[in-house]
Amino acid sequence: MAHPLEPRVAAYLAVRMPQVHDLVVDGLERISGGASRETYRFRARWTEPDGTTRERRLILRRDPPASLIDTERRIEFGAYRAFHGSAVPVPEMLWLEEADGALDHPFFIAEELCGFQASPQALFSGPYDAVLPAVAARKWAILGEIARADPAALGLTSIMETPALDACWRRELDHWVAVLDKDEAEPLPIARAAIRWLRRNPPPPAQKLAVVHGDYRTGNFLYDEAGEIHGVLDWEMAHLGDPLEDLAWGFNPIWSFGRGELAGGLAPQAEAIAIWQEASGLTADPAALHWWTLFNCVKGQAIWVGSARAFIDGGNREPIMVYPAWWLMNAQDRAILKVMGKL
Repeated sequence: MAHPLEPRVAAYLAVRMPQVHDLVVDGLERISGGASRETYRFRARWTEPDGTTRERRLILRRDPPASLIDTERRIEFGAYRAFHGSAVPVPEMLWLEEADGALDHPFFIAEELCGFQASPQALFSGPYDAVLPAVAARKWAILGEIARADPAALGLTSIMETPALDACWRRELDHWVAVLDKDEAEPLPIARAAIRWLRRNPPPPAQKLAVVHGDYRTGNFLYDEAGEIHGVLDWEMAHLGDPLEDLAWGFNPIWSFGRGELAGGLAPQAEAIAIWQEASGLTADPAALHWWTLFNCVKGQAIWVGSARAFIDGGNREPIMVYPAWWLMNAQDRAILKVMGKL
């Protein structure tokens, strides 16, 4: 049975591609996940003016009724576009629609990068063991390229806030503490203790103002059997800030996926840092990196709490909204204690 969105997506594409005819959309299906955006894949087929028939696999990312995080789709779309064709592999962005009319909620459409995996569970299930070092090397080298990039040259300073170097930490901490204040359903004494420590022990100013992906971790990139990474996904929390924030997000212990002390489940943290430093040309001061790692544990807890609140309030009853809270809140508390040296 055809998905009810198919004719509506086809009608939208027909407006965006007025030179073609016989445009058909089929195979539209929801991809699992989508806590911050509903994600669908589909096929578009059409006839060019010269009679040539073409088809393309595409992705639709649509705003849900309520989200795990509050994001600006224009910034996500802009971040993808800024890096397309660079050393940072990303899918091509095609159209951004910020009005509700066409598909009930704002959305964007992008190319689908086909034939690759994203699942951490698949990555760590055995068949990829021989290429895990290659995945690790590419993962942190790409993150280094993101940190090395010039936000102004990419055109991102026109769509993203540009904080002072000594204000990056406070802006991010204030933002996520406000999320906790608004959304928590019960006291969070461990997270609050971490927040007090973070405020008493601020990090040094950022060594440069960098593009921060915001959710750069194992599970948010597409990889193949050789260990190559073909696409960095999920830029919905992208912003400008301290590049150590991005490096430290992947050192949040919950992203080890139960693989001991391996950062991102892939490599010792010291190895990851060395790869990143070589690629970025920057340095990872241990004390500053510790601050950002603890901050990211608090940020993670705020995301899980916000997800639960969206479900509790009825704004979004998708299971993906309550699952992270059920699965990760206790684990995130333990991660906070571990980073603080209390566990």
